[in-house]
Amino acid sequence: MPATPQAAVTAPQPPPAAPEISPSDAKSDPRWRQAVRLPCSVSILVPMPGFKVKDLLGLRSKSVVASHWPTTDNLPVKVNGELIGWCEFEVLGNRLAARLTELA
Repeated sequence: MPATPQAAVTAPQPPPAAPEISPSDAKSDPRWRQAVRLPCSVSILVPMPGFKVKDLLGLRSKSVVASHWPTTDNLPVKVNGELIGWCEFEVLGNRLAARLTELA
């Protein structure tokens, strides 16, 4: 009895992951040249119940505003309205910085 050939069964392979691109490489990488100039809007959402336009107009340099957000909780970060991750505030000298702590 002749041997029948067996078909090799292989599981489909996932596509290879895109290589990580650092911000400095993004400017020189041809895949990113058009995208690096696109404008975007970054928002960090801090709940401020009871904050009014009058309060906003009264803000001056070095003003402090109390929020109802616990200082230990991360704040949502949105780019162009889409949630991209979470951040925490950090004071660096006389500047307030947002440190990205988690990607969505």
